[in-house]
Amino acid sequence: MTQPALQDRSGQRVPAVSFRIRRNGDWATVTTDEIFAGRNVVVFSLPGAFTPTCSSTHLPRFNELAPVFEAQGIDAIVCVSVNDPFVMEAWAKDQEADNVMLLPDGNGEFTRAMGMLVDKSDLNFGPRSWRYSMLVRDRKIEKMFIEPQEPGDPFKVSDADTMLDYIRPNARRPDRVAVLTREGCGFCARAKQQLAEAGYDYVEIPLPHGIRSRAIGALAAASTVPQVFINGRLIGGTVELDAWLRKAA
Repeated sequence: MTQPALQDRSGQRVPAVSFRIRRNGDWATVTTDEIFAGRNVVVFSLPGAFTPTCSSTHLPRFNELAPVFEAQGIDAIVCVSVNDPFVMEAWAKDQEADNVMLLPDGNGEFTRAMGMLVDKSDLNFGPRSWRYSMLVRDRKIEKMFIEPQEPGDPFKVSDADTMLDYIRPNARRPDRVAVLTREGCGFCARAKQQLAEAGYDYVEIPLPHGIRSRAIGALAAASTVPQVFINGRLIGGTVELDAWLRKAA
């Protein structure tokens, strides 16, 4: 397959295509009109389900920021990939990507009509989508972010944060919060209560007996739990967290 010269299709309408998908274990058909007509939709397309960048960064960040996009008037976030419906269904479950519609373009019809179908035979992938994102308002493409045509799999401009910055510069992102805990820890329960009362979503990481002290020492240079991290920064235990929350309020 000859690699196409990728073109920005901003100002054009999305291709009229029907997709065969798996929905709740059954076959269904969805059209581009159903997805885009009268709606504001963010689309991002990637080379393949279960592949490294797609699974570690591209899809998870769009899923994480979905509530922020919704607050800016976006009705849906759609991920397109040239994969079959069973693969996309399994990937959605694996990624717990409940905020994103994973759309299997199994025959590459939509991707080809977008001019984004490329040959990935060197990776034993065959025809796949080039990585890009776009904002579509009522079937019309308002803006596209297309990765540069460089060797490999560039991932520089089609990410969720770039799209969010286009829609609403300086939109507030949710804080990323993680709490190291142990079973039966009253102070850990208090830290989680503090975060919940302050409106923070958090990920709890319970540390098992046998590695707890080494893990806490390595990650937080501490000897006790809880240890709270916010946006990659160590806050500390309940006392430090209380002080941080008071300052942030």
